Order: sequence, then C-alpha cells, then structure tokens
Amino acid sequence: MHFADLLRLTSTTFAIYRMRSFLTGLGIAVGVAAVILLTSLGEGLHQFVLAEFSQFGTNLIAIQPGKAQTQGGSVGIFGSVRPISLEDCEALRRVPEMEHVNPSVQGNAEVRANGRARRTTLLGVGPEMPETWRMKVQLGSFLPHDDLTRPRAFAVLGVKVRNELFGSSNPLGSYIRVGDARFRVVGVMEAKGEMLGFDMDDTVYIPAARAQEMFNRPGLMEIQLSYQPSAPLEKVEASIRNVLTARHGREDYTLIPQQKALAVLDSVLGVLTFAVGALGGISLVVGGVGILTIMTMAVSERTGEIGLLRAIGAQRKQVLLLFLGEAILLAAAGGLAGLLLGIGIAQALHLLIPALPVHTPLGYAALAEASAIIIGLIAGVMPARRAAMLDPVEALRTE
Repeated sequence: MHFADLLRLTSTTFAIYRMRSFLTGLGIAVGVAAVILLTSLGEGLHQFVLAEFSQFGTNLIAIQPGKAQTQGGSVGIFGSVRPISLEDCEALRRVPEMEHVNPSVQGNAEVRANGRARRTTLLGVGPEMPETWRMKVQLGSFLPHDDLTRPRAFAVLGVKVRNELFGSSNPLGSYIRVGDARFRVVGVMEAKGEMLGFDMDDTVYIPAARAQEMFNRPGLMEIQLSYQPSAPLEKVEASIRNVLTARHGREDYTLIPQQKALAVLDSVLGVLTFAVGALGGISLVVGGVGILTIMTMAVSERTGEIGLLRAIGAQRKQVLLLFLGEAILLAAAGGLAGLLLGIGIAQALHLLIPALPVHTPLGYAALAEASAIIIGLIAGVMPARRAAMLDPVEALRTE
C-alpha cells in the first residue's frame, strides 16, 4: 500500500464519519484553545508588569534606610540608626560610574490655587529627577540646581494637577499653597500615566529638603541612582557601599538594583505563565482520552474493513500506520482549530476590554500544537496496534 493510498483512505474515513471526526477533533480544539487563551493572558500580564517596572530604565539602583534582614522590604524604613540624607546624595555624586542622583520623599497634602483645592501626592525630589526617571518637562523647566539643603520654594506640577487647578491657562509664575507653605510654579511635566497604581500625573514635585520640613522627616525615604549602562552592576554596588559605609560607619542601608528586581520578577511571571498554560493542558489530556475512546470504537466498527485490507495484502505495519495516521491528523486538525479559536477569543477580549493586556506567545502556540499531535499519537497507539493484530479471517467473519 502506497502512502497516497493511506492518505486517501484516511481522508475518506473523515468524510464518512464526519460527526465522529468532528467531536474527536473538538476535544483537542477546546484543549488547545484553553492553553492559548490562558497563556495569552499570562504572557500579556508578564509583559505589562515588566514594562511598568522598566519604564524608568534598568540602570537604576534604589537605596533605602535600614538593613534588610531577609529577602523582601527593608525593616528599617521607619527608623534606622542613621537615616540616609541629602549629604549622602552629594557624596554619591562623586562615584565614577554615577550619572544622576535623586533624593526622594513622598507624602500627601492639600494643594490650593485660584480658589480651588485638591488633595494630591507630594514628591520631594532633586533637580535630576527627570533624567533619573526618564521623564520630560512639557512647559517651563524643572527644579533648578540649588543647594540641596536650602532650595528655593519652587514647584513643578503633574499635568492632571495643572488641569484641575489652572485649567487651560498658563500656570508658570503663579503661586500654589501646599499646606501652610507657598511655592512658585516653574514647570509642568509631560503626561506619564500610572505606574502600578501610582498616578505620576496627579503629583506635585517640590525640593526634597522642603518636603522633609513639611512632613517633619529627619531623613529621606529613598535615593534613586542611575549609573552608566556600560558599567558592571557589581562594581557600581561596591562603589556605593564604599561611600555610604564610610559615612555611616556600617552598612545600615539596603541597595535594590533594578536589574536584579526585574530578573526575579521575570522569573516569577514566567513560572506563572507556564503554570496557567499547564492548567489549560489538562484539557488536552481530556481530548486525548476522547481520541482513545473514539479510535477504539472505530476499530470495533471497522473490523470487517481491516480484515479485507489484510486479505488483499495489506501488512500489519500498514494497518497500524493507517489508524495512527487518522489519530494524528484528527489531533493536528483539532489543534489548528484550537489555535485559531484561542487567538480569536484572546483578541476579542482585548477589544472588549482594552485595558486587559493580551499577548499570544508563538512558542506556546507551537508547543500546544505539538502537544496535541503527540497526545493524538499516544492515544492512537493502542487502538492502532489492536487493529494491526487482528486475524484477517476472524475479522472478515464479522461482516
């Protein structure tokens, strides 16, 4: 029996038993569609979270007060032997690999201007914040390079705060009141959007020293550093530790490199994507059981046909290949239909909910199709072997 004859016999079987073939392929299609849909959502979330964390760049290191005792947040954020200070910022500027240094103090305050009041986030920062965080000024300029410990009372508005307090009018040169203090507006930032729930546009930026006074803080909440992208991270960390340990007398601070945080996050999210894909893979196994059941029934129904094939000279190997081919083609066709169905549902969800991150990974799509074919092959082995082992005479007697 030639390969063309095998192919013709297989396709003829599909045409004769259309409903049975459809139901068998449907089980595999549902399984593949579940894998594609779940991995599309998982990979979309994966890329969204990584993009959120990396939008400020990957060559960043955050310094927090207090020494972390275990993996996780610093235990000394709210009280350490020696808080990190503006003087530490000045010292860190002398690190050879350093590009920008930004002190940070965060709080919440009521901002008033033009007879309007709005409670918003207040960020005490340094003049190099836009370069450190990759942000741009839309109007005016950012905070000037004053003495960090005695800066002038200037403020820069997020675009949402500007619209709420000043509408379409130019706010430059106007004064706003933050608590009991008065600040002169020198700039408006470009729209940045939200970062993990934190709205960068609904923010007022003032000098870090002024924010420390306003919130009665003895030290900074954090220092962000951007270093030269070509510099080795280990060398940069060692240089920072040398400067701060010399100033503090011991390592009572925590370094959080963005590269390491992103690597851990990428690993965790990758495992999550694989896990949800594996959950969808359970449906593929169910589809494989369906192929095993249907092919076993097919052997029983077609015993006479098998006997006739053997009687006219078909070898056992050829009968085995015939039934294996049917199982593989059913699985492959069902898998292809599942790919189209899964991708279609994922894109439809994205159109209905634009905020829902969806991305279909080609690797998982190829793996799902390959898994469907392998499951079809495994499920078809036992019925195909049973068909090949039938005695031709006994098989013909069933007619």
